[in-house]
Amino acid sequence: MLEHDIDHVLFSEEQLKTRVAEIAAQIDKDYEGKEPLLISILRGSFVFMADLVRQIHVPCTVDFMAVSSYGSGTVSSGQVKIVKDLSEPIEGKDILVVEDILDSGNTLSYLLKLLEARHPASIRLCTLLDKPERRTKPVAVQYSGFSIPDEFVVGYGLDYDEKYRNLPYIGVLKPSVYGGK
Repeated sequence: MLEHDIDHVLFSEEQLKTRVAEIAAQIDKDYEGKEPLLISILRGSFVFMADLVRQIHVPCTVDFMAVSSYGSGTVSSGQVKIVKDLSEPIEGKDILVVEDILDSGNTLSYLLKLLEARHPASIRLCTLLDKPERRTKPVAVQYSGFSIPDEFVVGYGLDYDEKYRNLPYIGVLKPSVYGGK
């Protein structure tokens, strides 16, 4: 069972549900009278995005991008690759990028510049988890679920080697599983 690989639970299913509802309420307030396009960064953010969009009450649309900078490792390679681009143009639209975790900032810094070049009306970032001590590039976050320590986390869409995404909570992976200390 996957649970045997978890050192400890960082955020329970209930804590996640509560925080997602709080973020959605703030988004509703900030986007009143607008129709944001939420862009989920696959694959890690799909669970967060699904829960978030169901809690948002302003009209909104969704799209998806797949971006890779990790491969099967635990540290970003620093090389960003667009695996799946957006389905529609974003010029003139209010964009809300939805991400699972903000770590070094390399991927999101690159992605936000790419999206800005497409001339949206506005662009904001919503991330479930933020690891500020790992940041190597500055990235402005308008909506953040939780600030976390520099630990390797999985669950609630986050993975290690494509596993653990289906855990209903966010847990710290035992270092012995990924060869860490």
